[in-house]
Amino acid sequence: MTAQLSKKSEAWSARFSEPVSDLVKRYTASVFFDYRLAPFDIAGSLAHAEMLAHQGIISQQDHADVQRGMAQIQDEIAAGKFEWLLDLEDVHLNIEKRLTELVGDAGKRLHTGRSRNDQVATDIRLYLRAAIDDITTLLHQFRLALLDLAEQHAGTIMPGFTHMQVAQPVTFGHHILAYVEMFGRDTERMQDCRKRVNRLPLGAAALAGTTFPIDRQRVAKTLGFDDVCHNSLDAVSDRDFAIEFCAAAALLMTHISRMSEELVIWMSPRVGFIDIADRFCTGSSIMPQKKNPDVPELARGKTGRVNGHLVALLTLMKGQPLAYNKDNQEDKEPLFDTVDTVTDTLRIFADMAGGISVKAEAMRSAALQGYATATDLADYLVKKGLPFRDAHEAVARAVRACVDRGCDLADLTLTDLQVYSPLIAEDIFAVLTLEGSIAARDHVGGTAPAQVKKAIQRIRDQLA
Repeated sequence: MTAQLSKKSEAWSARFSEPVSDLVKRYTASVFFDYRLAPFDIAGSLAHAEMLAHQGIISQQDHADVQRGMAQIQDEIAAGKFEWLLDLEDVHLNIEKRLTELVGDAGKRLHTGRSRNDQVATDIRLYLRAAIDDITTLLHQFRLALLDLAEQHAGTIMPGFTHMQVAQPVTFGHHILAYVEMFGRDTERMQDCRKRVNRLPLGAAALAGTTFPIDRQRVAKTLGFDDVCHNSLDAVSDRDFAIEFCAAAALLMTHISRMSEELVIWMSPRVGFIDIADRFCTGSSIMPQKKNPDVPELARGKTGRVNGHLVALLTLMKGQPLAYNKDNQEDKEPLFDTVDTVTDTLRIFADMAGGISVKAEAMRSAALQGYATATDLADYLVKKGLPFRDAHEAVARAVRACVDRGCDLADLTLTDLQVYSPLIAEDIFAVLTLEGSIAARDHVGGTAPAQVKKAIQRIRDQLA
């Protein structure tokens, strides 16, 4: 849906002695972007009207007229026939104006007992609640796709890295499960944020409440809110719920970015651990051989965009006195773009996870290049009774000898190894294999294939 703007009507003509300039109208208007709040604005207004009628503040006929008018407005918006007026500033006044055209005085009475301040705060919370639910669903789908990938490669050996240096062997399935855990915490943060989003500001009016005998709990129940905001000044003036969402979104995108960085590295021909399906990549305008991982690269870049929105909202709020200020109009574009970016990214990444093909031999070969089983040799010596620091030193000398000879620890003979410790026996060769290394880490959280499979089943049970 896009807003088609017209210049008609004056919202404040009775108060002012001269019209607002066209430049100021465009500078202060939000209808360019807040029209996406229309379905939530209508839902909030319908709940408000129902409460007003129940409380005897408006008549049942007025309530019926509001329902009829709002139904027509919904149809006009859905059909792209609704005329958005620049002079009416925002989505709220545009809908109210059209409602009044359709149903007369009933449309004018709808605003009884509320202000645009609590109205917009309610709309944003309704919008964000729905967005969080969508994002939570997408995270669920993404995690399932990653679980499928991890399960396929529960025993596929790759090098684990610290400082981008080969450290110890792990399985690719175990590596992918690290991201499954990260996105699980992102899900928890979204769900926890939703609790504070899901509180009703409506009824706070401009800042002090209203003199009408409203029933805020009734509106809250109608709209599915868990509770009301309990202070009218706070209800209309703070956007901490939106900031909290953006913080959770920034963390989510940071995890996406870390994964993207690895996908880009792994797909490089110099590493060659994976390939990404063609539908997620592009070529070069000049180099015909190129296959560029554009999706993870762009997601890595969009993370900075989301981080920027978080900083923008924090900065927006930090200097505002109570209660509402026009500054808060600037909360919507960063929030909307954060929702759009996270939603689109999760949707495409869930699809892309199924388009990753793993080059197992390349991973295994890389794991053999960095003395990845050195720690296993040290652990072996400790189990034989050698203090760990002495074992560490003995293995370090063995690695240095292998560097000089251009071979791996597993290439040394028993006689070679016993030079560094007489405790080393024939059973050492089972320890120095990649398979032996990963199988030995058979505990909760370890990289042993049996533990990877258990972890996958545990998470599947949680997601069922």
